[in-house]
Amino acid sequence: MKAKTVIITGASTGIGRAIAKLFLDRGNNVIMNSASEENLEKTYKEFGSPSNAITVAGDVSNRKVGEKLVRTAIDNFGSIDILINNAGVFQPKPFLDVQEDELDRFISINLKGTYFTSQAAIKRMLEQNGGSIVNIGTVLVDHAIAGFPASAPIVSKGGIHALTQQLAAEFGKDNIRVNTIAPGIIRSPLQGKIGVEDADGLAGLHLLNRIGEPEDIAETAYYLATSNFLTGETINVDGGHVAGHQFG
Repeated sequence: MKAKTVIITGASTGIGRAIAKLFLDRGNNVIMNSASEENLEKTYKEFGSPSNAITVAGDVSNRKVGEKLVRTAIDNFGSIDILINNAGVFQPKPFLDVQEDELDRFISINLKGTYFTSQAAIKRMLEQNGGSIVNIGTVLVDHAIAGFPASAPIVSKGGIHALTQQLAAEFGKDNIRVNTIAPGIIRSPLQGKIGVEDADGLAGLHLLNRIGEPEDIAETAYYLATSNFLTGETINVDGGHVAGHQFG
């Protein structure tokens, strides 16, 4: 396959890191983004400072960051073929305890970040007669857990699921494909950030009785990004979390 130019937000750790590595290993040009410049540079060096990767630090809740990512891709590689909207934040908290600034944070980073970065990318994709966007949502949008209250981040992720279908409908005629991955429990730094000390202890939530690895999401992202006849879909990559439950 001819090398593509890929923008990956939230690319310094966890799922985003695995996606960036996979696309780089397969010979693509990658614009790596993270809100943490320190983490981003560390990951870039761990990758061996590849010549086909460029780092752009910045918080995607600022729409100018998305515009800069697209501009960097064009200036250095001449196109933007794929956008992976992975940057996001997540933190469980009971509904009645959520403050307005907390809700605003999830909506700004998760939903607005995806919205405006996609807007910047699609403007260029229209000029190129095509492109692909892969968003990262969550299975919790359609499969809530009573003991895991997280209404604020889930509302923002639900907006991403809805946005996926709308953009697929609006730009399908322009050969721009938009899909979402809804991960289950994935082994990543996020688990520690939300207070989960033993992620493997949540394996029972999945029919496969194990949690997922970042590479599981990366492989799906690669497939969705390069598939020519798939759009408007939300793919659960969750070890059977949504499909059913273990009993006994």
